[in-house]
Parts: sequence; C-alpha cells; structure tokens
Amino acid sequence: MYESYYGLSGKPFSLLPDADFLYLSRRHRLAINLLEYGMLTQAGFIVISGEVGAGKTTVIRRYLKDDRPDVTMGVIANSSSSFGSLLTWVATAFDIERQGCDDAELHDRFIHFQLEQYAKGKRTVLIIDEAQNLTPAALEDLRMLSNINNEKDQILQIILVGQPELLETLSRPALRQFVQRISVHCHLTPLSMKDTTGYIRHRLSVVGGAPMLFDDESCGAVHYFSKGVPRLINLLCDVALLYAFSDELPQIGFDTVTEAAADRNRTGLSPFRPVPEGWCRETLGAAIEAVTAPRAAVAPVP
Repeated sequence: MYESYYGLSGKPFSLLPDADFLYLSRRHRLAINLLEYGMLTQAGFIVISGEVGAGKTTVIRRYLKDDRPDVTMGVIANSSSSFGSLLTWVATAFDIERQGCDDAELHDRFIHFQLEQYAKGKRTVLIIDEAQNLTPAALEDLRMLSNINNEKDQILQIILVGQPELLETLSRPALRQFVQRISVHCHLTPLSMKDTTGYIRHRLSVVGGAPMLFDDESCGAVHYFSKGVPRLINLLCDVALLYAFSDELPQIGFDTVTEAAADRNRTGLSPFRPVPEGWCRETLGAAIEAVTAPRAAVAPVP
C-alpha cells in the first residue's frame, strides 16, 4: 500500500521469517557461526534459543538456504504432541513411508534411512522448530534416536530451536544425560539501540528504501516501544509507515512512531512498551534516552 509512495520494491517489515532480510547483529552472527561450527564438528545436539520474535526461525532459514550436498535435511516446523507422535513427524520430515506403521516400525525405518544416507556419504540432520513444545519424554526419545551414531561419525545431528521454556525443560534433573550431549547452544537476546537502528535501515536497503526514511529519533522510539525484539520492530515500523503514508509525510519521525504505538496500546492488545501517562515529546524523549543510553550510565526504566 505504501511501497510505491516510498519507492520500495517490497514490504520491508513483514512478520514472515525471510532469510533475505536477516540482519547480522552480534548475537545473530554468533548463532550462525555456532550453528556452522556445530555442523562441521559433528555436534550431536545443537540448541538455538531466544524469546518470542527474537529471530530464531530466520537464522534457521538462512542456514537452510545454503546448498549442502553432504547433508540430508529434515525439518519439523511444529513439535506439538497434539499433532501426533514424534516419530510420525520425523518420518514425515524425511518423507519416509509411514502408512500402517506403529512407532516401533517407524523407529526401524528411520534407522534404516540414516544408514542408507551414511552409506552415500551423507549425515542426517533433523531440525525441530518450536522445540519448547517437546515433552521430557519426547526429548528422551530424541536422545535414544541419536544412539545410532558410531565411534567415528555422527550419523544423526539434531538442532532444537525454541523459546526459553525449552531451557527450563532441559534443566530438569531427569534430562541431565540429554544436556551432556548438547555441544553448541546460543541464546538470542533483544537488539541494542545501535542494532535496532542498523536493523531498520538494513531491511529498508533490501527493498531499495532510503536509509534515513526512519530518522534517528524515530529509530530511538521504535527501540523503546519494541524493547529491541525484531518481530515487534517489524510490527511497529510497518504500522508507522502506514500512518506516515496516510499523512503524506516524506519521512517517518518520532511523533509518527509514538502515535502508532499509543494507538495500539489503547486497544488493550499491544505487545509494545506502554506510553508513559501524560507524556509529551520531552518526557518521552527522556525515557527513551534512559533506555537507549549505556546501562552503566543510567538507571533502567521499567
């Protein structure tokens, strides 16, 4: 709707996890490097965790874009037990025939599948997104699946991608054997003020947008209201673009971002930081400065 008005070739702040838009903050770059390291060193289990909207799935999508002739990849996008047994999902991920099979037969077929891939010089890699939905029993089943590995090679590698609840589950004493097999773990944190600005301008550049379409003050406001969470940055920037387009503004400024956040807050269904009561540009600007300044210099704003 606003794309042509601002000279954009596409929507810069879609909520879809598009790898082409991945902004390599320090933590996201670390996650990709750790993921690559884990694959190269044949780590049995790799865990990528982070809060909702932190960019975990986008990191995985970026990894999946590369051609890997020595790897056979299977992806489970939703691991909820309400959709069937884990082995059923594993079979589906690797296109293994499962019609009429019980779990024991599926287990045997999956082992046979891995051995076939190994004979071809390939490792089998299973990626499970939304892994916080896995029960302790399902995680233990995954550990048992990995036991097929021989003394020299890791035949099966498993990548778990999930929210902090996954870490809570893994911290249970009953899963200590599982945790000992996690070779690589990276936790994605919200973006800093600097990275929020870089993130916004990177996504604009992907679709040919002017880097200063969001000025510095508006980037500060976006960081304040979104708390640096990439998905919330996308949501707020998208709405702010629409507001600016409706007002025929050439640039998105502080007031536009604040109005977009305040309007969403009034609905009662807002994921953004609340607008301070009785705010004005000066008081809100001070609150934003307190959040975005170096932590050692100021007290945190609740």
